[in-house]
Amino acid sequence: ADTIQSTSGGAATLTKQQAAKAWTNINGSSGTPSHRDSFNHGSITDNAAGDYTVSFTSSFGNANYTHVGMGGNGSTAMRTPCQQAGDHTPATGSCRYQQIKENAGTIGDVHFFGAANFGDLA
Repeated sequence: ADTIQSTSGGAATLTKQQAAKAWTNINGSSGTPSHRDSFNHGSITDNAAGDYTVSFTSSFGNANYTHVGMGGNGSTAMRTPCQQAGDHTPATGSCRYQQIKENAGTIGDVHFFGAANFGDLA
């Protein structure tokens, strides 16, 4: 099958399981962050070094979704956790992320940044 849909023609509802409703793999070291690949992610706003706001193509039903994320710089052994950016409340249509450089404890750009979002879509 190429497309699975409900009997009314809309999106199929997953039961007894939770799949990521959005995910992305971002190149954060190119000067302008860009998606290498993604699902349900649209534009990226570069707020500052290591600080990105990513819009969702289909919004979440509320701001109580969650995300997981991690990044790194490829050939170096540095790994960076991803956090919800400071005091920025998640929005149904976007999420703001910050990459914390483990070796420095500061926010900064990394070559590989990935995040997945879990929750109910609108």
